[in-house]
Parts: sequence; C-alpha cells; structure tokens
Amino acid sequence: QVQLVESGGGLVQPGGSLRLSCAASGSIFSIYVMGWYRQAPGKQRELVATIMPTGRTNHADSVKGRFTISRDNAKNTVYLQMNSLKVEDTAVYYCNCKLSGMDYWGKGTLVTVSS
Repeated sequence: QVQLVESGGGLVQPGGSLRLSCAASGSIFSIYVMGWYRQAPGKQRELVATIMPTGRTNHADSVKGRFTISRDNAKNTVYLQMNSLKVEDTAVYYCNCKLSGMDYWGKGTLVTVSS
C-alpha cells in the first residue's frame, strides 16, 4: 500500500506559477513510476506528466514548455512546477503512483487560475 499526499494548490492569476508537491510513503520510492493527472469540472481525468525511476519524463502536449515534473528520491517526493498558468489549467490535480501493476492515488489538490 502506497499513500500519497498532495500539497501546493491554490488560487493564482493567469500567467502565474505554482509548485505542487506529492509526498509518498514507502521505502522503495526510487522504483515508483510517478505522475500527475488533473480533472477539470465536467471533464474526464487526464494525464499531465509522468516521471520514471530513471528520471525520464513525459509531459502532455497541453503543458509542454510550461509545466515540469521532477522527483527527489531522498525525500520520497514528486513535484510539478507550473508556470505561465492559464484559466484552462484550473482543475483538481492528483498524484499517481504505479507499482507492481497497481495504481495508487492521492486525494487531490485544487488549482484555480482566475483573475
């Protein structure tokens, strides 16, 4: 069982920045495949970015060049740096861990981009 706790969401103006954090339980964080997903009101949950144990990353086209996923294995934490935020980035952001064929999810953190 992996527990994930997100933090860092909030209200930000268009063009602003936020950094989300996700702290994971467990002693083998370094082998977890970690990711961020988001779900906007009335829409399906979608992939934002993933990071492999090797550090290789993948970002959705809609956030490329603006968002960056990273991880700190010493702190069992994955981050999502979000720059140049747009109104359409408003959503609940969920941390995800894939391990041994299982998916684990955090409870989510709300990001609202509004003037």
